[in-house]
Amino acid sequence: MSQDFSYRHLYYFWVVAKEGGMARAAERLGMAVQTVSTQVRELEKSLGHALLKPAGRGLALTEAGQAALAQADRIFALGEQLPALVRDAAGAPVLRLALGVADGLPKLVARRLLEPVLHEPALRLKVVEGDFDELLAGLALHRLDLVLADRPAPANANLRLYTHGLGRSDIAWYAAPALAERARAGVPQSLAELPVLRPGADSAVRVHLDQWFDRQGVRPRVVGEFGDSALLKTFGATGMGVFPAPVWVEDDVVGRYGVQPVGRAERVGEEFFAIGTERRVQHPLVQRVLAASAPAASAPSP
Repeated sequence: MSQDFSYRHLYYFWVVAKEGGMARAAERLGMAVQTVSTQVRELEKSLGHALLKPAGRGLALTEAGQAALAQADRIFALGEQLPALVRDAAGAPVLRLALGVADGLPKLVARRLLEPVLHEPALRLKVVEGDFDELLAGLALHRLDLVLADRPAPANANLRLYTHGLGRSDIAWYAAPALAERARAGVPQSLAELPVLRPGADSAVRVHLDQWFDRQGVRPRVVGEFGDSALLKTFGATGMGVFPAPVWVEDDVVGRYGVQPVGRAERVGEEFFAIGTERRVQHPLVQRVLAASAPAASAPSP
C-alpha cells in the first residue's frame, strides 16, 4: 500500500458508501461536497483503483469499492471499541479467566465449583460451553485457562494436560410435584412405570445409571435423553419425567426448579474435574479454584 494512504480518506469514502452519495455524506460530515469528493479521489489515487461509479443520480460501488467497504467496516467497528478498551486498561486491574464447561457437567455444579472466585472484584469471566474434546483443544491452544468436566483428560503426551479432582457427589432422583408422590412410593421399581429422563450417552454418569438399573432389575420407561444437564432439569420441572441430579446441588435444584427429591441411586456418583495445561506459572484464579476443591464436592450417602 502507498505511503500516501490515509485512514481519514478511507473514513470519508466509508461515509459516502453508507450514505449512497456525496451530497448526503457531506451533510452528515458537515463539510462541502467538493471537499468530500476530493478526499475520496485521493483515496482512489493511493489505492490505484476506482471505488465509486455513477449510478442514476447517485453513486454505486465498483468491485474494488465493495472490497474496500468490507475492510472499512471491520476497521471502523474496531475503532468504535477502542475508547472502551483504553478506559478498561487505564482503570482498575482486571483478572481475566477463560473457562470451558463440558456439556455433560451440571451447570449448577459448575457455578458451585467457581464460588471461590465469583466474588473477586477484578474478575472478568468468559465461559465457553461445548464438546469435551473441543474444549481440550482450546486448552492446548491457550484459548482457555481451565476446563471443568465430568471426566478426566485422556492420556495424551502431545497435549501436556493435568487433571485435578474436584470431588464427587451421590446421585438422587427428582420429580415435579405431580409425579413425586408416586415416584417416592417405590424407587427404583416406580421408575419402570413412571416416565424417566436421563443424561445423553456422552455423559460420564450415564453408564453408571445404566448399570444401576441393571443391578436393580429395572427397565426404566425412558421418554427423553438430554446432552445438556440444564435442559434435562428444565423438562423434568414441567413434569415430563423423573430425572437424576447430583445431591451436592440438591438445594439449588429444588429451589430453582420447584421439584422434590424422591430417592437415591445408591452407589452411583458423579465426579467433577478441573483440567488445565502444565504451565510454570499457574493462573491465580485457577489456583484458587483448585485449592478450594478438597472435600467440598463430596456428598456421602446417608
